[in-house]
Amino acid sequence: MNKRQYMQKSFERQRLLNKMMAKPGPYPFVLILDNLKVDFNIGKIIRSAEAFGAMGVDVVGTIFFDPMPAKGCMKRVPWTMTPTFQESYQKHLNQGYTFYAFDAEAENSIHEVQFPEKSAFIMGHEGFGFSFKKEHYPGIKWIKIPQLGKVESLNVSVAASIVMYEFARSRNFKT
Repeated sequence: MNKRQYMQKSFERQRLLNKMMAKPGPYPFVLILDNLKVDFNIGKIIRSAEAFGAMGVDVVGTIFFDPMPAKGCMKRVPWTMTPTFQESYQKHLNQGYTFYAFDAEAENSIHEVQFPEKSAFIMGHEGFGFSFKKEHYPGIKWIKIPQLGKVESLNVSVAASIVMYEFARSRNFKT
């Protein structure tokens, strides 16, 4: 069995465990992972989602991913698989979520925003960005994570962890 086959088999097992065991976290935010790489970022984000009390994670445009970086958290955090960003956006819009996405040129920094109870944080692919055009989704609010160095951007799992931490911190880590 090669590495990809092993990853897929492990993924299917974790998917079954998730359906039986996962419970939403105490904070009413979700992460929408827009066409991320299958190798390690998705699992790391699910692990952070469990640590910071996320309601859930929606994995968009991916048919499977490596569960190993989640370190067992895939069975504790509800996550779904949605074929397209449009479908994920519509589903969460119908549930009353306010959407946030990241852009280094955004006017507002993450710490300046008062996130509403039902916030959806959209995380894009590190190399290709988002699968959608900004102008097609005028309801998305664009924010940035202030950085001092010359690095162009943060790793997507690091950026996701920062926004989840900021959401929980803004509520004094109380549910």
